[in-house]
Amino acid sequence: MRRVGTVVRAVGGVAVARSPDETHPDLGTSVVDDSLATVGRVVDVMGPVDRPYLVVAAEEGGAELLNERLYVR
Repeated sequence: MRRVGTVVRAVGGVAVARSPDETHPDLGTSVVDDSLATVGRVVDVMGPVDRPYLVVAAEEGGAELLNERLYVR
């Protein structure tokens, strides 16, 4: 499992995660939480190149993802 970021904003069905470094998953990649449950898919990458933000379309409401660490398998 590789960490892809921590959720810094969550509104409705969208969560925004800050990447810890310049690497990030491709668009459409499924992301999981600590318990390996799929929480959504990456739909956009934006911001600075060295630590981009990942926009994740949450499968079930994004608000509960605030401050959660997200991973890819």
